[in-house]
Amino acid sequence: MGKFKKERFPIEKLLRAIEAAKEAPSGMNAQPWHFLIVESDKMKGKIREVCEEGEKRFYEKMKGKLGEWLQEKGFTWEKPFLSEAPYLVLVFADVRAPFAVQSTWLAVGYLLLALEEEGLSTVTYTPPTPKEIEELVNAPKHYKLQTILPVGYPNDEKPKYERKSLEDVIVFEKFENNGD
Repeated sequence: MGKFKKERFPIEKLLRAIEAAKEAPSGMNAQPWHFLIVESDKMKGKIREVCEEGEKRFYEKMKGKLGEWLQEKGFTWEKPFLSEAPYLVLVFADVRAPFAVQSTWLAVGYLLLALEEEGLSTVTYTPPTPKEIEELVNAPKHYKLQTILPVGYPNDEKPKYERKSLEDVIVFEKFENNGD
């Protein structure tokens, strides 16, 4: 669920990770990603407040398989990691570019790996009300928030969720049964 040590880390670690992320491929080499770094407690608090208000509404409506899974895993509308992590990285896609969302998420993938290489931890958090966050940070109208990454040294005893086996995620040549 994203727990972080209070200890600040050198900003250079985060900048190196973003340097790696910007090397991701993109449609027409448009490089449509933009990273907004938030470190002030005041702004992190505002972001958390907006997100938690949206989460409350989301959780009130949540039913079915997703609702059961969230409850089983102990997720709630509260998102303390948004104010406890030393930094938040808000990742935006400039939707004027072709394949902007896909390209931006490729950069996010690079960023996640680079943060891990730097010994840092994060969680991809997609707020239920991204437009409210875009307004809060005064994002240009063509920048659409994709995710918020709280970044810090890990302080989470929870192991990673089990991953599917390689055999469960690959096929060769063609799918045998496409009826699923």
